[in-house]
Amino acid sequence: MATFATSGRITLDTVEDEINRLRYNWQESRPSTLTALLGAEAENIDLFDRMQLEHVIAICRQAKSLSAAGRELFDISRQGKASVNDADRLRKYLARFGLTWEAMQDQHSSS
Repeated sequence: MATFATSGRITLDTVEDEINRLRYNWQESRPSTLTALLGAEAENIDLFDRMQLEHVIAICRQAKSLSAAGRELFDISRQGKASVNDADRLRKYLARFGLTWEAMQDQHSSS
């Protein structure tokens, strides 16, 4: 607080500002991406799957299309396939968790 104090004196205003800053920083954070998409069901997902799924969602939200997201996510494994359908692979992966491309895009644009 001494850093923010005028002339090195800690006033009541400085203390109140610090208390407000700490309360703001300590408040419960926003719900996670998964909680926002899945609600309470997100708590039933193992940490391993949760970490992977959150990263997949982040990539999907940056991609312009389901196919573009699939190409980025399956960039190595797609090389060994005779027929690649990255969009279908991604759609099936998301469906395992009750998610759709459209739901992710809708939720992202409303946040």
